[in-house]
Amino acid sequence: MKNLLEIAQIVNKKRVKKIEIFDEQSLKNNKSKFNEFYNALMAKKFKNDRDAASSLYKCSPTDAKYRQLKSRFKKRLLNTIFFLDVNKPATANYDRAYFSCNKDWTLVKILLTYKANLTATTLAKQTLTTALKFKFADVIVNCARILREQASKNKNFKDYEVYDSYIKQFSNILEAEIRSEELYQRVFMEYYTPIETEEKLLERMEAYCDALVSLSEMYESPVVYYNMYLVWVLRFEMSQDFNSMLEVCQQAEQYVEDNPSYLQEEKLITFYTKKMSAYLHLGDYRNGKTSAEICLRTLPNKTKDWFFFMEYYLLLAIHTENYIQAIAIYQQASENQRYKKLDETTREKWKLFDHYLEFIVESEGKKNPILQKQRGKNIRSNKIVNANISYPKNLKIFGILRLILQVLLLLERNNSIGINERIDQLKALISRPAKNEEFYRLRSFVKLLQQLKRSDYQMDELRNTEKYLGVLIETPFFYRGVTNDLEIIPFEKIWKMILGYLE
Repeated sequence: MKNLLEIAQIVNKKRVKKIEIFDEQSLKNNKSKFNEFYNALMAKKFKNDRDAASSLYKCSPTDAKYRQLKSRFKKRLLNTIFFLDVNKPATANYDRAYFSCNKDWTLVKILLTYKANLTATTLAKQTLTTALKFKFADVIVNCARILREQASKNKNFKDYEVYDSYIKQFSNILEAEIRSEELYQRVFMEYYTPIETEEKLLERMEAYCDALVSLSEMYESPVVYYNMYLVWVLRFEMSQDFNSMLEVCQQAEQYVEDNPSYLQEEKLITFYTKKMSAYLHLGDYRNGKTSAEICLRTLPNKTKDWFFFMEYYLLLAIHTENYIQAIAIYQQASENQRYKKLDETTREKWKLFDHYLEFIVESEGKKNPILQKQRGKNIRSNKIVNANISYPKNLKIFGILRLILQVLLLLERNNSIGINERIDQLKALISRPAKNEEFYRLRSFVKLLQQLKRSDYQMDELRNTEKYLGVLIETPFFYRGVTNDLEIIPFEKIWKMILGYLE
């Protein structure tokens, strides 16, 4: 009862007339400008303040009416965050517990501010118990400091020593976690730096990895372990050692299995996706498919990360010529409820996958009756060939991949004039100023197409291809999710297809 009295006194003095949040009840008021603003944002109807101000008040974004609404709207959104439903089944226990601990820690600080020491101490003890179970070092240190102070005031020597030991133990662990975060962040910043352009990069990566192993041996912390596994995965990926990358991903999954209370869903999805990336680059379809079937049982399918995982799985099926499975993967993704809500870049990427699969069915279906049956009722290849290609500068690679697809479809139709036009367009697109490493493989592939054009599509007249083909062989396909490195069908295989048309 003393706790309730303390809380009631604070609420009585400081309560507000109404708590302004967005909950199911408040969102039923269709006449509210707040709800109109909220629903429009969720539907992605506004790209900027000008759009919002014009729609809501038919005024400029500097108008006082809009500025006041926006300010109050932001406060209401922030208030709502304190009441998020973290008990949904999709939320992992570790993530749910960390959110709850931090929420309770905020309440502890508020209670202490208003001198509700008894209630604050009780809540800090409860929070500490949860934090110890999940080894939340930062929360443990914060709570133990409060409890140590209270033990000192109460001259409780036994409790004082207990909380003091927690502070000493977990302060060291917290310091190790901060160091592990620093090392991961340093690796992440250099993640897309080509290894061959900086000799000392790999040495730094190895030093970071060794430091993280040492930290993991000294401190039992899920944060340290996760960062260690992530850095090792990135280090092996950067050096294209995909077998070692697979081993680390499997070790990380085993760690999660052995320590289920430390499960961090976002981290686990990362390991699943990196493992699929390794199978893609190794061309290991059998093990990749087995792994995908296991992962998809637990992966939440309503996130962008799920589509990223499925992208690697689809590319693995296409690159290893398991085309029927590729079509099934695409259908599974395109039928997902969130497919239409994907961002522009991801959506355009999946459209490209669809169009390449259309070509595969048309070209490979001639010798594979089962594949031929996968063809839909609407034959769109003619539409794909004749489509105008226009993309913003940041999505130039999509235009390039569409042009390559048109070249393949025009070869199916023996339309050399159309092919010449596309090759000229490709040459123009990649000849514009760019970083030396940008489109490295692509440049060699387009050079091959230029040689094809010079030969007038006659096998006997084809010359000077070894150099450019050699670059493709010596510099294998390497994709880390950067759109400029995307090859839906590897360029070597496309060239092989092209030679098949000439024979």
